[in-house]
Amino acid sequence: MLGSGLATGCISVNAPSEPIVIELNINITQEVIYRLAADAGNTIDENADIF
Repeated sequence: MLGSGLATGCISVNAPSEPIVIELNINITQEVIYRLAADAGNTIDENADIF
């Protein structure tokens, strides 16, 4: 059993020839939505009679 484990070969790990490129497309909308919500709240407070 020990001999069969040694005869399986070896593993080699090589670095890629080209650089690794990671593209991140992140859409940040939380701040915009927060500002719109605050503006809407202010509008409702200022015009409570029409709601």
